[in-house]
Amino acid sequence: MQIALAPMEGLVDEILRDVLTRVGGVDWCVTEFIRVSDRLLPPSSFRKLAPELDGGAVTRAGTPLRVQLLGSDPLCLADNAAFACSLGAPAIDLNFGCPAKTVNKSRGGAVLLKEPELLHSILYQVRKAVPAHIPVTAKMRLGFDSPDGALDCASALVDGGAEQLVVHARTKLDGYKPPAHWEWVAKVQDVVAVPVFANGDIWSLEDWRRCREISGVDDIMLGRGLVCRPDLARQINAAKKGATVEPMGWEDLQPLLADFWLQARRKISPRYAPGRLKQWISMLTRSYPEAVALFAQLRRENDCERLDTLLGIDSNVSGFEAAV
Repeated sequence: MQIALAPMEGLVDEILRDVLTRVGGVDWCVTEFIRVSDRLLPPSSFRKLAPELDGGAVTRAGTPLRVQLLGSDPLCLADNAAFACSLGAPAIDLNFGCPAKTVNKSRGGAVLLKEPELLHSILYQVRKAVPAHIPVTAKMRLGFDSPDGALDCASALVDGGAEQLVVHARTKLDGYKPPAHWEWVAKVQDVVAVPVFANGDIWSLEDWRRCREISGVDDIMLGRGLVCRPDLARQINAAKKGATVEPMGWEDLQPLLADFWLQARRKISPRYAPGRLKQWISMLTRSYPEAVALFAQLRRENDCERLDTLLGIDSNVSGFEAAV
């Protein structure tokens, strides 16, 4: 079984990747998508969203990072994929799942699921351009407005050269509305000869067990579920091994919050850093009653030093170990 951390634009940046992968249980993670249109991007475009490239393309915990590209031009994507590999990317992932309207309008993400032939062409050209030892993978939804073409799309991606598929078990039209249709993951796995990862609506151990039973696959990708419950991957790994599952309590989570905030203070403008903190704490309210109280305290606060006080940390202290 492998557990991957999902690429979520505007949420899972290098800071949250670092914090979540140090909790444990994650086998690999993916960058936010790098948009490719009609030119070869400069190194700065890759390093902006994948600063880990300058450190062996792994997080501080040693978790490998895949570079995700989004676009519709097969040759341009191929050129950029090859360039990303020259910068140190150990794997290339291609995005055919983003449901955002602005992305779809510019022929990116889930809208391409209407064109299986184009999916095949993109995978074929990227696979041909990328060194043979570097994996090329893809993430897809079940379709744009219907899952009727899901099996054709999956086959097109694998026939083109995808070595793994992550299937978000909803269509673009579904968005993130429950439920995730895990039975379609089973159907996809039946028609392709590569590992298929189930993605969507895995919030708990019980969800994982049901997903595994319905989808028939062992491999999963966790997104919002891991952001809201940072030890979910660790819990699932323990349960898979038959070990005792010890959920992370609020007191264990507080050092992670402190570290996240200290990194945000260093890397993000004071104008935007508070928003990133509130975004994560807001999502933690799903799993922790204490996060509800904390969010109520800081939701209208935008002064970084006052946020330091509310979090009970010294802004002059840096690093996770010091925060502990």
